[in-house]
Amino acid sequence: MNPVIEFFKSNIGKYAVDVSPSSLGRWMNGKLIAVAEGSVEVEFVVREEMTNPLKILHGGTAASMLDDVMGMTVYMLGRENFYSTVNLHVDYLSPAKEGDVLLVKSNIIRAGKTVIHIECAIYNADKKIVAKCTSNMVATGLKM
Repeated sequence: MNPVIEFFKSNIGKYAVDVSPSSLGRWMNGKLIAVAEGSVEVEFVVREEMTNPLKILHGGTAASMLDDVMGMTVYMLGRENFYSTVNLHVDYLSPAKEGDVLLVKSNIIRAGKTVIHIECAIYNADKKIVAKCTSNMVATGLKM
């Protein structure tokens, strides 16, 4: 049994503002929806301060949602070292507006000893992809 996964499972339905160690995660305030080894689902509501001048989800906010959920997913592997994002390739495919409820889903593709390759996507209520990304995360010398 992985105690980190069990911790996350015990927090399903809770908002980041109440449980996340990440300041950015608390600001985005996602709601944990589902957890499995190598995969996480988090729901976010687009707030005004997350939008650009056209009142649609800012690309930087979308990238932060993706990166934060991927970080949670890698953390759930229960490894000793902290993993850091090496690259983040994001494709922005559809707009999301203020008030939209978005679902962010991650999936580890390959978990090597040093590098983890992971994918993540943001879906709107109609299950249309808002943005998707791939990333590589590398083990650092920092311990968890």
